Amino acid sequence: MNILLIEDDSVLSDGLTHVLQQSGFTVCSTESGKYVLQLIQAQGFDLIVLDLGLPDMDGFEVLRSIRKQKIALPILILTARDGVTERIEGIRQGADDYLTKPFDLGELEARIHALIRRCYGGFTHRIEVGRLVLDTQTHQILADEQLLNLSARESALLEILILQAGKVVSKDRIAQRLASTNEALADNAIEVYIHRLRKSLEPYQSVIRTIRGLGYLLEANSHGE
Repeated sequence: MNILLIEDDSVLSDGLTHVLQQSGFTVCSTESGKYVLQLIQAQGFDLIVLDLGLPDMDGFEVLRSIRKQKIALPILILTARDGVTERIEGIRQGADDYLTKPFDLGELEARIHALIRRCYGGFTHRIEVGRLVLDTQTHQILADEQLLNLSARESALLEILILQAGKVVSKDRIAQRLASTNEALADNAIEVYIHRLRKSLEPYQSVIRTIRGLGYLLEANSHGE
């Protein structure tokens, strides 16, 4: 999953990025609130961790601008403001959770996983799409309870499609996710991975549809292209 970390403390930001990457997340970090909407539109994220004390604008203003655009991404506020008033205001403005500094890294990870389960997979770490199952904790993908034999990039691509099952995922978002590895991404790489995934999913009645000009969409228990 792809996380946007908005934090102006470079030491904390680097530390959080490292910890979250070790847990299997892709992390994009920024200290500025001004360009958050552009980042969301350009790259696509699954969750946002937002500090309130930013140098260029207040975090609450960033939060309001995100929700004003009807962007429904889960948002976890991370801040030194520990007053009850600030907590209430954060929830009222559209935050999904609120964690005050200093905090335990284990608690932050637990809260992120809880938000992912709540927003993408109900109250379980298993997300089922037809005969496919994604384990959001291990990032393993199973078909009929058997682990699919996929490359790292094929697995990353299929994870995005499962998390957004029934919705179109743009090619730009897929490219950004796949480019997070150290391997170079060829121009036709996405088409190659989609082709391979379609072959792998054929026995399980799961279909990846091409929505021309928009991206790809995963459907289960469907027949046809």
